[in-house]
Amino acid sequence: IPQAARFLFMKNKVRMICDCNTKPVKVYQDEKLPFDLTLCGSTLRAPHSCHLQYMRNMGSIASLVMAVVINEGEDDEDGSNEQQPQPTRKKLWGLVVCHNTTPRFVPFPLRYACEFLMQVFAIHVNKEFELENQIREKNILRTQTLLCDMLLRDSPMGIVSRSPNIMDLVKCDGAALVYQNKVYPLGLAPTESQINDIAQWLSECHMDSTGLSTDSLQDAGYPKALSLGDIV
Repeated sequence: IPQAARFLFMKNKVRMICDCNTKPVKVYQDEKLPFDLTLCGSTLRAPHSCHLQYMRNMGSIASLVMAVVINEGEDDEDGSNEQQPQPTRKKLWGLVVCHNTTPRFVPFPLRYACEFLMQVFAIHVNKEFELENQIREKNILRTQTLLCDMLLRDSPMGIVSRSPNIMDLVKCDGAALVYQNKVYPLGLAPTESQINDIAQWLSECHMDSTGLSTDSLQDAGYPKALSLGDIV
């Protein structure tokens, strides 16, 4: 869905096209108005010509589109957000599209009922996502407990040699453990010399930190990042 259309559906949850063959009526704005007239929240706004042609190609004359808007999940859930709760953000999750092969006008009470139905459906979708997130968090905590137990009871090599391993906790394509001057790669990983070089760079430049998280080693300052190619 194009970004402009997403914005319109967030403003107006229900869009109705009675007849795609009807010519749009021009709206003339009074020159004395200080601001440009906008119809983004009006059901009388004419659709884009390319969308009307798209409907004709499908053999659809009239349509009723209802937006499914759900809560947008927060990625950062730290302590600062708990003290100052942020307003819930919304996002367009999907559309329910009804087509008709003949011109049809849907009265306002029916459109309002459809919008209410979409709100109820969106609540159920939110509940499903919340349940899925809870299950995922439980699995992560269980895996984390098992890996910590490996580190406390056995040698650290268990996090790469046993199951579950570090890749089950951190979703990634590859990992590597450097322990007692030996390299234990897992999955898609650089060569042993490249891993040792990265480990040396981390020990020299980030020894004081508890860890390094980055989307790009080049942006993080690793001088040999370009030589790694698409491996990292």
